[in-house]
Amino acid sequence: MRKTTLSFLLVVFAIVMTAMAPPVHGQINPDDQSPKAVERWFKKLAHAKQEKLTKLHFYFHDILSGNKPTAVQVAQANITSKSPTLFGIVNVMDDPLTVGPEPDSRIIGSAQGLYASASQEDVGLLMTLNFVFTDGKYNGSTLSILGHNPVFHKYRELPILGGSGVFRLARGIATAKTHTFNATTGDAIVEYHVIVMHY
Repeated sequence: MRKTTLSFLLVVFAIVMTAMAPPVHGQINPDDQSPKAVERWFKKLAHAKQEKLTKLHFYFHDILSGNKPTAVQVAQANITSKSPTLFGIVNVMDDPLTVGPEPDSRIIGSAQGLYASASQEDVGLLMTLNFVFTDGKYNGSTLSILGHNPVFHKYRELPILGGSGVFRLARGIATAKTHTFNATTGDAIVEYHVIVMHY
């Protein structure tokens, strides 16, 4: 009995000490995933000064409605229509990336790839896509993303796994925030803050 009590007290002590310990270098508060918090985290990285750090800001237009949709459904599971999260649905996209949120804002590229509803508990998308830049100094360059997008969260953090052109050997974070969402059509405009390290 004494050994059990002593073991329990040691576990409690370890938990308390861990909670009181200063944050590990580079650790990010999970409650603060804003673009500014991500940038602060990047600047703490020891090797960040040896590489280029680029910040991008643009809007992603995912249009499912009308005569010229930019995203189309290509597959669904037998249970998708009965799922509250549309689990199993797969869409392919070629969404314009623009400087501002307005539909007629200047296009700087497109988001090409697919997203699928991959959660049965909440609306969470598996995103696999390339940001393909077609304007300005990044024309012809790409950034590749693969990550989880819980679309109803204020901020969603998506990892950048690589790139091409100016962004060779890139890695970083794309922070998404919904600008507008039409529940009737499914159309959405999403604001992206991208911070990326590359050579």
